[in-house]
Amino acid sequence: MTDGLAVLAGQVRRDLARIAHPSMPWLKPMLGPDGRPALDVLIVGGGQSGLATAFGLLRSQVINILVLDKAEEGREGPWLTYARMPSLRSPKDFTGPDLDIPSLTYQSWHEATFGAQSWRDLDLIPREYWADYLAWYRRVLELPVRNGCEVVDIAPAADGLLRATVRSRDGDALLYARKIVLATGQEGMGDWSIPEPLRHLPASRCVTSAAPIDVDALRDKRVVVVGAGASAFDNAAMALEAGANRVDLLCRRAEIQLVQPYRWLTFRGFLRHFSELDDAWRWRFMRAILELREGFPQHTYDRCARHAAFHLYEGTPVEAARETSDGIVLQTPCGETVCDFIISATGIAMNFAGRAELKRFAHNIARWSDRYTPPPEERNARLSDFPYLADDYALCERVRGETPWIGDIHVFAIASTMSFGASGSSINAMTTAIPKLVHGLTRGLFRADIDKHWAAFQAYDVPQAVVRREAASDLAEGAAGT
Repeated sequence: MTDGLAVLAGQVRRDLARIAHPSMPWLKPMLGPDGRPALDVLIVGGGQSGLATAFGLLRSQVINILVLDKAEEGREGPWLTYARMPSLRSPKDFTGPDLDIPSLTYQSWHEATFGAQSWRDLDLIPREYWADYLAWYRRVLELPVRNGCEVVDIAPAADGLLRATVRSRDGDALLYARKIVLATGQEGMGDWSIPEPLRHLPASRCVTSAAPIDVDALRDKRVVVVGAGASAFDNAAMALEAGANRVDLLCRRAEIQLVQPYRWLTFRGFLRHFSELDDAWRWRFMRAILELREGFPQHTYDRCARHAAFHLYEGTPVEAARETSDGIVLQTPCGETVCDFIISATGIAMNFAGRAELKRFAHNIARWSDRYTPPPEERNARLSDFPYLADDYALCERVRGETPWIGDIHVFAIASTMSFGASGSSINAMTTAIPKLVHGLTRGLFRADIDKHWAAFQAYDVPQAVVRREAASDLAEGAAGT
């Protein structure tokens, strides 16, 4: 740790000590079926959302928690894996995991690491720096994270607990928790999608934008990127910079999306109160925003456009694909194109049953289609598949009473977008979304223990002062002597 970071770590500890009120512990662990104390909250996912959730809970004196991530330490989230942009797209002064603690902000970390002038000169945050910041954040807050652990099943257990089956290199183990938070990022309740006309192609020919890609193997190849959001351009740029012979980016829309709707909604009113709107307004806003998809900034486009091998085609959805001796022939409304490799950057499809941890109860997770029917002009089958969440980010039952225990499973990921707007995978929404999530978790834990709290209140007998009492006879003698 540099001297600057050591000083900053001390400042973080002093700041948190000054705002620790109330600091009284208020939860007593329940015993699981194995005779050991069950966790109050198990957080699945150790990326930025999982870490910030853990911090929010610790600040609320919910300390019996654990964060699990299937990746090795330092490889959580997308930043050093499938994120292929050189920098974050959010403005550098957007705050997030710090939860409004100035010494915990990225700016404080950057200045402590590189100096104040470096911060002033900085345009956008390099993604590797963001990964380093999150690693520091985890260390300085001493968050309880266990890597190399994947939750492969969630089931009900005795006394209202949840049982999580955790797979690691040592085999399967069971953990018991009162609540589980799924902070599982982009693919938390589904998987990366490939358009139907391409699904028959082998992985050696067609992959999603989140898949590991042998970049060097793209040299001198003809590459097609399907999609036109920011990640599509990132992957196209990666192929171009690797020396691809030709890169075609196919946009199914008549015109590519240039407006970034997430910039508009970054104000406290929307971030804080969107989830309190009725279903009609929530659907109307999020359908409009998500149908626009994610726009891209100028430098993302320029990164591709500077290469003569880059070609952008609008109004060009893929209708069919076939393998030939010369490569893959793609049929589009504009004619045929031949390529050697395809990258699908078409986003996430909700597929609850495809997730091991959800498979047991996937059939009874309520979707938006189970709770709200939009007017004909606003219908969207893809968005109707998103989970319909309660006001504490909890899963709801499709058929009430069949799996009531799923109400203790809370989703803080991209899948929460339809119910909460920008939240589980958005840096700039964290300062409003994390408190809302933590409020819901602590509310549920408090209500579940209300009988225990009542008994503890009735038994509370700690005096505030010592009073010396005189006997009644002493009073009488005193009166006689006057």
